[in-house]
Amino acid sequence: MNYPYPQLERPSFKWNRSVNEDPKVHHWIRTVPEDGDMEWSDVDVTLLGVPLSRSSISASAASENPDAMRRAWKSFSTYNIDYDIDLSALTVVDLGDTRQHVTDIETCHRHIVEAMETGRKVHPHTIPLTLGGDHSITAMLIKGMKRAEPHKRIGLLQFDTHFDLRDLETYGPANGTPVRNLIESGTVKGEDVYNIGLHGFFNAKSLKTYADQVGLRYVTMREARKMGMESVVNEAIKELSKKVDMIYMTVDMDVLDMTQGPAAPASTPGGMRTDELFEAITLAGSSPHVQAMDIVCLDPTKDVGDFTVKAAVHTMLSFLTGLSMRKT
Repeated sequence: MNYPYPQLERPSFKWNRSVNEDPKVHHWIRTVPEDGDMEWSDVDVTLLGVPLSRSSISASAASENPDAMRRAWKSFSTYNIDYDIDLSALTVVDLGDTRQHVTDIETCHRHIVEAMETGRKVHPHTIPLTLGGDHSITAMLIKGMKRAEPHKRIGLLQFDTHFDLRDLETYGPANGTPVRNLIESGTVKGEDVYNIGLHGFFNAKSLKTYADQVGLRYVTMREARKMGMESVVNEAIKELSKKVDMIYMTVDMDVLDMTQGPAAPASTPGGMRTDELFEAITLAGSSPHVQAMDIVCLDPTKDVGDFTVKAAVHTMLSFLTGLSMRKT
């Protein structure tokens, strides 16, 4: 078996680790040793980059995001003062990126499925956290998990401005179709999808009709603000956990208001504030039912002062903060 497994390539760069008393995130996150000899039993979280955005309906350089997030780690401490939690108690390993084909999206998608399937078999106890890439990758990642553990019923907690239920015959396995892809392939039941963040004029009526037909649950931003984000997230996890064996969480960065996430190609006015997103993801991360996560749809070439990239890293660290709460 190549590298840790054959569908992966090492990170394009890595930071030097440090044993400082107050480490930064880039000093703390580990990589696989050069000899590939890894003691997986000590690992809590495995990071995976998926630098794919050729499958985006609109032009996007979201393929550049995994490395952009890695480079932004140096701006963050492992200590979260909001919760008095130091993440350095966790062991997090950056696996690198899934192998990409220059032009063949189907091959790229197959590598994603196989990488997740293999990872679930090599280190099944770890929490996979994926840095995308566009939203097409979510369907492939969940299909990989399903192939590794076909007996498990998987639920999807989605933070998104959009349903991502566009017609597969028209658009194929693109960034606008992952949820429909999962439902129509039989990987996830429509009733096991819970979307938080829809708002405004950015979803066709036909998509809402389809969502209602398949039993998909959703809470608009208007409703979420009335109910409170904590209440909405708790209710989503409560309802999903009644039916599924595990919850996969996907965060499309276009859920943020366009003033809060200018680098998300499909961000819009009226979306979440960053503080709302960080609270929601920390809370979801604290639930043992949430066993995987991805962050997608961020084009760092369109960012302003690394605002959105840093928001994405903060989202990642918010999830890890929630995960740390499980251990206390």
